Amino acid sequence: MKPIKNYVLPIIVFAQFCCTSLWFAGNGVMSAITDNFNLNNYALGYLTSAVQLGFIIGTLVFALYTITDRFSPSKVFFLSAILSATFNVLIVFEFNTLSSLVLFRFFTGFFLAGIYPVGMKIAADYFKENLGKSLGFLVGALVIGTSLPHLLKSIGSLPSWRFVIYITSGLATLGGLFILSFVRNGPYRKPALKFDFTIVYKVFKQPKFRAAAFGYFGHMWELYAFWAFLPMVVNAYLLHHKLINFDSSLVSFTVIVIGAMGCILTGYLSQKYATKKLATIALAVSCACCILSPLFFILVIHQLGFVFLLVWGMAIIADSPLFSTLVAQHAEPEVKGTALTIVNSIGFAITILSIQLLNSLIAVMDIRYLFVILAIGPMLGLFGLYYPSNRP
Repeated sequence: MKPIKNYVLPIIVFAQFCCTSLWFAGNGVMSAITDNFNLNNYALGYLTSAVQLGFIIGTLVFALYTITDRFSPSKVFFLSAILSATFNVLIVFEFNTLSSLVLFRFFTGFFLAGIYPVGMKIAADYFKENLGKSLGFLVGALVIGTSLPHLLKSIGSLPSWRFVIYITSGLATLGGLFILSFVRNGPYRKPALKFDFTIVYKVFKQPKFRAAAFGYFGHMWELYAFWAFLPMVVNAYLLHHKLINFDSSLVSFTVIVIGAMGCILTGYLSQKYATKKLATIALAVSCACCILSPLFFILVIHQLGFVFLLVWGMAIIADSPLFSTLVAQHAEPEVKGTALTIVNSIGFAITILSIQLLNSLIAVMDIRYLFVILAIGPMLGLFGLYYPSNRP
């Protein structure tokens, strides 16, 4: 077997960062979009869920036809990056309505299905012994890419919100080109020769795979709803304490981007400690943060409130590469890409439920208690991880 070149992982990580910046491109400039197109207050939930729904349908299609296991993952990644970037940039035009914006965000999400899980598949094809560390960097890139629109919005010198969209689409195109140009099929890749619809449920017959998947599902209930509504909650906190000198977009960026450190840290720790145990600790810490979140608003020492958010921002995503590692390790090599994709599909379907639930509750309940609802996911995830039938 040929030695793996040192530049492969950095290129995969860079490309993942570039392409996943599309994910929350709309959320990062949501207030400007709602003003520009005269949208109502429910637009946040609709546009966020449109991306998630597109990703779900996309991953389902990719999984059913075992696309990432039958075709070159690098080519799939490249084509998906170009198409996702194209649909992302279409939202800048003045002819848009809420319906067209939702449609374009849907297709942006659909083709993200050929980026995020495919990036993990490429990494799994290259790295076997240090997969946890590799996926830690990869999910860390997702986190940074996701947070980038919030940073771009906080830069006041940009001419308009449209430049955030142009920049993210340009980055996605660049990321796709890098993968196509420099990353070939990995040495551990075992291509599937035909598609098999039964793979979707066959993979769940393995107890260890099922436990990892259920833990991931609980994690996903919390993650994207937290990211989607974080700017709103932070803004409410700043208004509550009359902190007019703080930028909620910059705070949101910092809280989300700190998660990259959590991913990288747990990736390195997985080389020394049991992956499942580390995932359990991160999920439990995140669950505790959900339950304690109302206390965030009563903290008069604002530095403590910020530290609380930073801890939460790290814990909420730190288990993601660990669960993906467990899923990849407990799936058959020739269907590893499909297994990762179908778990992603179900996980992101769950995010729509939690996002829409918060979207409905925010109109009828005190925002201080909004994130307590998210504790349901980690609790069920922890239960699934250690449920007796999920242990061989």
